[in-house]
Amino acid sequence: MGHREDLLEGAKRCLLQKGFVRTTARDIVKESGTNLGSIGYHYGSKDALLVQAYVSLIEEMGDRFEPGRGAGGTIQAPPGSLERFREVWANVIRSMPESRAVWLIGFELVLQGDRIPEVRKLLAEAEQQGRSGLLPLFNDIPEADQSEEAIDSEGRLYQTLLQGLMVQWLFDPDSATDADQLAEGLRRVIAGTGRTS
Repeated sequence: MGHREDLLEGAKRCLLQKGFVRTTARDIVKESGTNLGSIGYHYGSKDALLVQAYVSLIEEMGDRFEPGRGAGGTIQAPPGSLERFREVWANVIRSMPESRAVWLIGFELVLQGDRIPEVRKLLAEAEQQGRSGLLPLFNDIPEADQSEEAIDSEGRLYQTLLQGLMVQWLFDPDSATDADQLAEGLRRVIAGTGRTS
């Protein structure tokens, strides 16, 4: 591994141990075995490196959301179906306890957005990537082939649901929404779209 990769891995470990605000550039250098100049050279700033480390942690966590990774490991409902919707959310929810530290970092980063404009800009870019990255879980279309319309509508819907679930599971896991409740809510909304007032 080169310095760039070492820094990223060190920054991920620091984020999980100390969070965003308490991690210093020296912490990252110590954890990665690199030097202070490497941070600026490879990432521009400590904050940019930490945001990239957070995005990398989210991407790793997202692998657990994929259909067919549930309790039985082999079920994969048809793309676009209500069963697929439920299956993906069940996987997301199943990963919540082990992903708690990553979700907490997300809140910390959001709170820094007003204080550090660079962080806000980087997070906004990551949000766009997140929207397109969620879509293949539900429709089996590769991320590169997703239409802008799908990203801007379906991607936003899934991202909003994910962020809402994150808040619920961090606040009170015992009362948080489960996959069956989400699927039933969607089924009822779909059924209601044909009603006239």
